[in-house]
Amino acid sequence: MNLSRIVIPLIVVALVLLPLLFRQDVEVKADGLRQIVIVSPHNEQIRYEFARAFEQWHSETHGEDVVVAWSTPGGTSEIRRMLRAQWEAALKEDDPVGGDADLMFGGGSYEFIQLSRPVTVEVGGEKRSATILEPIEFDPDYLRSIYGGTTKLAGVPIFSDDGSWFGAALSGFGIVFNRDLLADGSIPDPRLWSDLADPRLIGDVSLVSPLQSGSVTTAFEAILARLGWTDGWRILRRTAANARSFAPSAPMTPLLVSSGEAAAGICIDFYGRYQAQAMRASDLALSTRPEGAPDRIGYIDPPRQTVIDPDPIGLLRNAPEPELARRFVEFVLSIQGQSLWQFPLAEREKDGLGPTRFELRRMPIRRDMYEMIDRFVDQVDPYEIAEPVKYENSAFRTFIPVLFDAMAMREPHLLTEAWEKIISHPGYPETSGIVTADDVDDPQLKAMLESFDAMPSVPGPDGASYDLADPAVLQTVKKGWLRDDWKGSGLWPDEADPAQYMRRTLGEFFAGKYDSILNISKTSR
Repeated sequence: MNLSRIVIPLIVVALVLLPLLFRQDVEVKADGLRQIVIVSPHNEQIRYEFARAFEQWHSETHGEDVVVAWSTPGGTSEIRRMLRAQWEAALKEDDPVGGDADLMFGGGSYEFIQLSRPVTVEVGGEKRSATILEPIEFDPDYLRSIYGGTTKLAGVPIFSDDGSWFGAALSGFGIVFNRDLLADGSIPDPRLWSDLADPRLIGDVSLVSPLQSGSVTTAFEAILARLGWTDGWRILRRTAANARSFAPSAPMTPLLVSSGEAAAGICIDFYGRYQAQAMRASDLALSTRPEGAPDRIGYIDPPRQTVIDPDPIGLLRNAPEPELARRFVEFVLSIQGQSLWQFPLAEREKDGLGPTRFELRRMPIRRDMYEMIDRFVDQVDPYEIAEPVKYENSAFRTFIPVLFDAMAMREPHLLTEAWEKIISHPGYPETSGIVTADDVDDPQLKAMLESFDAMPSVPGPDGASYDLADPAVLQTVKKGWLRDDWKGSGLWPDEADPAQYMRRTLGEFFAGKYDSILNISKTSR
């Protein structure tokens, strides 16, 4: 038995869980100190640097010692569901909402847009509603000094019009990879999303469930919005078929790749860069790599195939310390706060700007920070490289967890087994690119690929049918099935949750297609 195959995953899991095991949602503080409580999906490194820097800044600027306490219940999607459930419970009991924490810090723009919308319940015919985020009013001139007059980046808002949230950093999405494992299979460094669908990577890709991670959902959305609905799902399905696992949180993928448990995976840019840097430092300290050898861990934003998304901060309604919360937002948006994202440790000696222990490797959102780009660890200007997506459809995101769960996560072994039959077929071309039914002549292989790439249809009222291969129907299906427009039309049992019912029925469709591939492979040629 190879003990490293057991020990290394346990170490990886421990590294991920350690911050959660030791987190304290309510921390014991020194007598007399005011405390700000921040709900966040951010990792321990970000929490450390911003807590330390804000506490020092507040003492120097306002002459008062304060303490930052963190609540870290999970990823952004999980936090949003948790907050929504808390608000619904309070509204049903006619109690005040919130009051337990001051700020929400971290996550994508989509999640914050959802948090800024009212939570509504109906009790005895009376509707009660409240938003989770409470707007902060800033002078327009102040916001212009922060964002340089920019309100959107490649079509994506970088702060909300009503002051519900403000972009604090910018995030890209890409591929983290292990050069040693790729070299063992004579596989070149990945450059494009489609490289993760390379048949030689079967069993060597790490993915994160979009049901649990909003950032990974955004990465999947980038693939669909850049490459199109059809080609995007072909890449995602083949990548899922190559997957060794579906991790529960975004930080897991770079850890699994660096530990050698996976050769490549999709991740947020700063997770990938940070892990590459950490492994480089480790290899140098231990002298484990030949002189001149490339770094063991690499990261790349696929050129012209990713998106840039703001990572916001927002005030929670009925915050216990609204004054401290506003000051924390102002600090995060200040030059001192923004320098924590991208300045190297050595820069702190110059003028006190930058982190003290961890290089965070994130892109600042403050526009004038890029006048100091020569001081950045990663000299990338997102304002220069961001481009609008080619295939914009707001319904894409809604269907990612629904389709990916049904397509890949309900029967992952069946998906991989069907993929193995396809790529081992004698007629399968020797290529690392995407192969479809149109690319092959062998009738058996053509039938297998047609089944592999098939997309389901869903019923509508009055016998209508909607083919999910056509992105033009997504908005209609979204409103009908997932926003209750077709409630009571007999499309799902009255007691069923329509989203869960759809996932189950779509899962049966995909499982049937994968079974058909196995059956086709058994027929004589």
